[in-house]
Amino acid sequence: MPTSPRSPHLLGAVGLIGVLVLTGCGRAADAGVAESTDTVDDSAARGTVSLWAPDGDAKVLEDVLAPFLAENPDLDLEITLVPETEYETKLRSAIAAGTGPDVAQLYPETEPQFIETRAFAPVPDGLVDESSFFMGAWESGLQDGVAYSVPWYSYTYALVYRADIARAAGVEAPATWDAMVPFLEGLQSGGAVHGLGADIGWDKYSGQTLAQFLWQAGGELTSADGSAWTLDTPEMVAAIEYNASFFTSGTADLDGPQFLDAQPYFVQGRTAATITGPWVIGQLDEVAGQEGWTEENVATAPLPAGEGGSTGALAGGSWGVLADSDASDAAWKLIRHMAEEETQLAQYAAYGSMPAVEAAWSDPAIADQPLLDAFFTQLQDARTYPASTTWPQVATQLGAEIEQVAKGRKTAAAAAADIQSFADALGTGAE
Repeated sequence: MPTSPRSPHLLGAVGLIGVLVLTGCGRAADAGVAESTDTVDDSAARGTVSLWAPDGDAKVLEDVLAPFLAENPDLDLEITLVPETEYETKLRSAIAAGTGPDVAQLYPETEPQFIETRAFAPVPDGLVDESSFFMGAWESGLQDGVAYSVPWYSYTYALVYRADIARAAGVEAPATWDAMVPFLEGLQSGGAVHGLGADIGWDKYSGQTLAQFLWQAGGELTSADGSAWTLDTPEMVAAIEYNASFFTSGTADLDGPQFLDAQPYFVQGRTAATITGPWVIGQLDEVAGQEGWTEENVATAPLPAGEGGSTGALAGGSWGVLADSDASDAAWKLIRHMAEEETQLAQYAAYGSMPAVEAAWSDPAIADQPLLDAFFTQLQDARTYPASTTWPQVATQLGAEIEQVAKGRKTAAAAAADIQSFADALGTGAE
């Protein structure tokens, strides 16, 4: 989810919730490493638990967790929100210094970097029902069959488009790659300046989008055992060419919109489609300055399918407990509560974070919103990025390579070969 302003420091009547500015706080560097907890009982949580998270979805935790703290008055919870762009660097440094928190939020795409160091403790047996989560969400925290995190929120990307412009043009949402550019051209004939508001950041997020296209083409990022990158393939060439086709066809603009302009462009009709997450559904009325604008003018659809199907990427956030936490029992009880369906629905109501517990999507709060149906459908066919410690660097370079192709400076075949060489030099980080 997009980052938000930091929440103020709040002292609650029950327990203690401290929303702090990160200035090196945490346990002392000489804190002992607690033994792993095999099971967690149902007794009250006690003691002090420190929690770190990026400044975003977690900003509403003090409200969402108020009932839990009321039931556990001897628990002091100290929340530290960190600017999203600094979070992983600060967390990595704190872990190395032994001053990290008890509980930390992790992102699926970078979680392997933390798990690989054994900085996080395994999830206790029976803490949660792993089958209650979207499969990809649970699998993102697995390494060698052991779970190191518990999903908190999950989302994927779908096609969001201007239904009013599509109706005017007489076009329907594309089900396949072959239909995508004609659909976008149709939106332009219906009045849009450009059919697609494409990602032109040319960074790791662009690379992550390309990974989805690779899966849709039937390709894989790595070998089955994760020991080698498999990027110089016909499927990768097809994925890069598909991405470039939006620009070469004139249905997407190399100059915009930039990230902050994406929603205004969409509302103004300067673009008429985008590949984005579910949070946008709740934001467009405000951008348009008109209640009900989204319901009247917007539609959603699963991503168009290539030769390999309509596979998308699963994103979100999970919680883990550091291996050296001296408050692991209370920390796991807190995480167990955040994994409950009712808690995840409360988080959705407070911030729009989509639940990682699949059954929560049947609640009327979500089920009665037809525009979210496409995201739920897409989550059934969503995968996590490879459990590779070098994937973020590879994704970033992949974003740079596809920029060259989109701008006509390199062929897709050359880009695939170059990204393979780059990735081979890094390795996958697999033992």
